[in-house]
Amino acid sequence: MTNSNTSPGAGPLLSVRGLRVQIPTRHGVLTALDDVSFDIARGEILGFVGESGAGKSLTGMAVLGLLDAPAHIAAGEIIFDGQPLHRLPAAQMRKLRGRRIGAIFQDPLLSLNPLLTVGAQLTETMRTHLPMTGAEARARAIEWLRQVGIPSPAERVDAYPHQFSGGMRQRIVIALALCAEPDLVIADEPTTALDVSVQAQVLELLRSQCRERGTAVLLVTHDMGVISENADRVAVMYAGHIAETGPVAQIVNRPRHPYTRGLMGSIPPVDQDVRWLQQIDGAMPRLASRPTGCAFHPRCKHASAQCVAHRPQPHQLDQVLVACWHPQQSLAMTGVAA
Repeated sequence: MTNSNTSPGAGPLLSVRGLRVQIPTRHGVLTALDDVSFDIARGEILGFVGESGAGKSLTGMAVLGLLDAPAHIAAGEIIFDGQPLHRLPAAQMRKLRGRRIGAIFQDPLLSLNPLLTVGAQLTETMRTHLPMTGAEARARAIEWLRQVGIPSPAERVDAYPHQFSGGMRQRIVIALALCAEPDLVIADEPTTALDVSVQAQVLELLRSQCRERGTAVLLVTHDMGVISENADRVAVMYAGHIAETGPVAQIVNRPRHPYTRGLMGSIPPVDQDVRWLQQIDGAMPRLASRPTGCAFHPRCKHASAQCVAHRPQPHQLDQVLVACWHPQQSLAMTGVAA
């Protein structure tokens, strides 16, 4: 599988191939992710979208090396700038995670130490990973607070997390993720708990900071609107698999997979009045009861005997990789000619 946005002669910054994550239980081994493959180029924002439980956050945690036991990587590889992350010892992974891979999580209070000032947390992060003195780190901490839009940063650098609003705390988390100048940022639902106006500001901040520094971003969200406004490419996940991957414009305007079409149909159009939004009948299967063949077939109006018996492998259609036996049917329903 090739990343169409990767420039000729330059490999992807992050390459995930055949990733399988399993969870042993008393009733058997559950497969949470199966054969997940994708690339992210330097300076690119790749959006991961899908329903809750599709495997989006789990993919990010696998890349970060933060899977909660007993979940573990059972197969596949995660290559970051030539390094096999899935084989690194825990100590090396921690060092790499702080310096070259940053993380932004949904709840900023889980990322910030309530007993330390935000300035102390920023300076500690920078001094751990970058060669600088305490005075230099403090000056840079104030500058980072200014860059992420914290008012009066020289005064607020010595404030504690609880003294900031939710939107301001999330801005500080972004500063923490970027202050060590990482090459890759995993942003897991970074704006879910924020109101719409603050959400837009935080996403614009993340986008501008990463574009200026050439940082790659894996943006995990359930919101297709967030993806369409901020990502370069999108991977649509369903039941632990990637259903469709491609440039945002292609996925939004010409969805090939019936699940992607269902997601797009659930978004209210801004240019016309509609009485009812489309919905996808049924629910995503549980880990212990995934159907044979294509996992989406019980909810798909186009399912055939082939869909029930065999799982489709991703294949290229224009710039899109789609795992569907009948993608043209899904495309035809959008009113766009194949």
